[in-house]
Amino acid sequence: MDIVLVTTVIASLFLVIGAAEPLAARLRLPYSVILAVLGILIGAGAIFFLRTNLTDALNPVAEAILGLPIRSNVFLYVFLPTLLFQATLGMNLRRMLDDWVPILVLAVVAVVVATLSVGYALSWTSALPLAACLLIGAIVSTTDPSAVVSIFRSISAPRRLARIIEGESLLNDAAAIALFGLFMGFVMLGTSDPSLGDALGRFPVLIAGGALTGWVAARIAIWIMALFARHELALISISVALPYLAYIGAEQSVGASGVIAVVAAGLTLNLAGPGRLPPQAWANLREVWNLLAHWAGALIFILAALLIPRLLGEVRAGDLVLVGVVILAAIAARVAILFVMLPLLTLVRVSPLVDTRYRVAILWGGLRGAVTLALALAVTESFLVPAEIKRVVGILATGFTLFTLMVQGTTLRTVIGWLGLDRLSPIDQALSRQVVAVALQTVREDVARTTENYELSHDIVRSEAKRFGERLEASVKMAEDSADLLDRDRIALGLIALAGHERDTILDRVRERTISARMAEQVLSDADRLIEGARTGGRNGYGRAARRSVAYGRGFRAAGMLHSRLGWSAPLVRMTADRFELLLAQRLILRDLGAFIDGRIRRIHGRRVADLLQELLSRRIETVETALEGLRLQYPGYAEELERRFIRRTALRLEEREYAAMREDGLIGAEVYMALVEDLSARRAGAEERPRLDIALQRSDLVRQFPLLADLDDTALERLSPALQPRYVNAGDIVIRRDSAAKSVFFIASGAVELQSAGQTWRLGRGEMFGQMAILMQKPRRAEVRAIAPSTLLTLDEERFRRLLHKSETLREAVRASAKKRGIAPDALLSDERQRA
Repeated sequence: MDIVLVTTVIASLFLVIGAAEPLAARLRLPYSVILAVLGILIGAGAIFFLRTNLTDALNPVAEAILGLPIRSNVFLYVFLPTLLFQATLGMNLRRMLDDWVPILVLAVVAVVVATLSVGYALSWTSALPLAACLLIGAIVSTTDPSAVVSIFRSISAPRRLARIIEGESLLNDAAAIALFGLFMGFVMLGTSDPSLGDALGRFPVLIAGGALTGWVAARIAIWIMALFARHELALISISVALPYLAYIGAEQSVGASGVIAVVAAGLTLNLAGPGRLPPQAWANLREVWNLLAHWAGALIFILAALLIPRLLGEVRAGDLVLVGVVILAAIAARVAILFVMLPLLTLVRVSPLVDTRYRVAILWGGLRGAVTLALALAVTESFLVPAEIKRVVGILATGFTLFTLMVQGTTLRTVIGWLGLDRLSPIDQALSRQVVAVALQTVREDVARTTENYELSHDIVRSEAKRFGERLEASVKMAEDSADLLDRDRIALGLIALAGHERDTILDRVRERTISARMAEQVLSDADRLIEGARTGGRNGYGRAARRSVAYGRGFRAAGMLHSRLGWSAPLVRMTADRFELLLAQRLILRDLGAFIDGRIRRIHGRRVADLLQELLSRRIETVETALEGLRLQYPGYAEELERRFIRRTALRLEEREYAAMREDGLIGAEVYMALVEDLSARRAGAEERPRLDIALQRSDLVRQFPLLADLDDTALERLSPALQPRYVNAGDIVIRRDSAAKSVFFIASGAVELQSAGQTWRLGRGEMFGQMAILMQKPRRAEVRAIAPSTLLTLDEERFRRLLHKSETLREAVRASAKKRGIAPDALLSDERQRA
């Protein structure tokens, strides 16, 4: 085939891709539908010109189009890894993890339900073997959410809903292709009635093997990329190789799912990459992958559509009936998932409540696309699949895909409008009015400065200022006098605006490198939760999201248990250091929000709402300060090291800004500027590195600073330090149960506990101890002790405590004070202890 002609055809396809997006916007149709229509027209036109005698001039072009190397392996090994890898890189995984249960259940269970529904429906209505029917079910079970997600974004649907749909689609691609591989094996072996239990039993093995392969490949790639951190092009090149090597390694070497391997590799790089790679390199890497995925997605769609006329070339009347069966069975499976399973997940509180209208839109937006066509093409190319099965698989998969694209895709916006989802809710309308009012106030200030700078005519300025002032006054009045809004809605609007400004401030600090790339995603996720919480739950939702941003999660509890019970401190060290940095970043951001409330919020929503928001902000600042102070007490000196690092990074940012300004003013040339920037980059690499947190060392320092042990010499403290075992407890955890045996004494290194005994309550904080009374009285515990804050306790066994009590007068005084508080004679207690010794 003429290479020039093939190159011309491929270049022309890129022109088609470039024209498809504006055409889709003009026609208000999904982009994938336009690509499919153009691909079908090109393929049908090529066949028409080859079979007609109208002209022979276009025959070479038609032959080049039909002779393109469009094979299933091209889709599966070239395009599919690109699409899946970019999708995982573009995800906000911290937010996805909030909904991992509904995403996983909807993705995996939906694929299995759709496969079984379509497979058994075809088995009952056709002469095809069950294995072939289940194979068709697996092929048509994967969905393309691009159309419905893009429309949801345009109508301001809840972001959480869009995230669940995106996560479901990514994982159901992987699950469907894994099932496809299973049933394809049965068909090629000639197994007419496969054991469903055996097939589903092998399914987890494929997934686990693929996930492990992808994780290992990504960890190796990240290690290599970290070595080349200063060479941006090298980093991007390694990232391009990663998904393909993971896919081929899983498929060819391990015998697992290559799709799962690509997804696992992308997720691993997404989680670990921002903390190991330079921020600008990471941002550019994602931009490159966005472009690659755009091209790959468009090419896979248009090239697959070129095959549709050929796949439908041998259609028969009976095939149309089977296409109808596939359509009904697939829709029925989707209905079961959306209207039975999703409400059940909501009932058990693992999935958000999804409005019925949104579920209808998701149902009608379940389009199938290039992945379905690529899998069908893989069947038609196999020499081990019987000819009749190949023909039917190609026709049914293609027919069903055409139905979803041409019927559902073209009517999706109409359905959205019929459901009323394209109309803003009252609170969204009020929010839009608020945005207009705030924007116009900013514009007025900027225009005033501009007119002063350029000394424009006073008459013109006065005339335009009057017109602009009238519009501004009307906008502010509309924002203030929304009669259809309750007070709680006004507060919610203010909180949404405040959370939005917080997110913008975070982005500014990330660009300035005041906040490190390691923390950027987490603080942005916290800001997104604040926005969603305010939108869905108003003041209460905002408060829950704010408390969650500083709470100790389950991961922290697990890390503490690993450290205290197994001596594995790495997870706890990393999470504690992350918490230090997160709290410092939050404190930095929150202190900048007061001016926004006193400025724009007060002007739009009035004094009462502004005062309430200031109160909520003060509480958040106090909570963050308290949490940060707890960490300072627990690990003295580490917060200061982080603050020094922050100052150094800020100084480097300001230094870089000065160099750029001198370069723009012509004070220094390009060579000098590049030399200065290179030196600055080298120093910045050192400033970006976070100081190491040594838990063992910090515990030793803590013991030395403990007030109850102040009169012990250094030798005694060194012998005592290893004997004090740390124990980490979260708020609400029970430390000592009533009537339990007295075996140890607890010293509070940080945090606070509450003791309850005989109807009385005591609270103890840092530097105090508890549990000593039961040991000295040789009786079971009479008090129940519960942590009222995340706390670090140091435990000492009974024998060492008794020896320590004889050495330390300060400790004996503490015992006397504790005994007096509880109405116990301290001298008699210590006298008994001396006699015991």
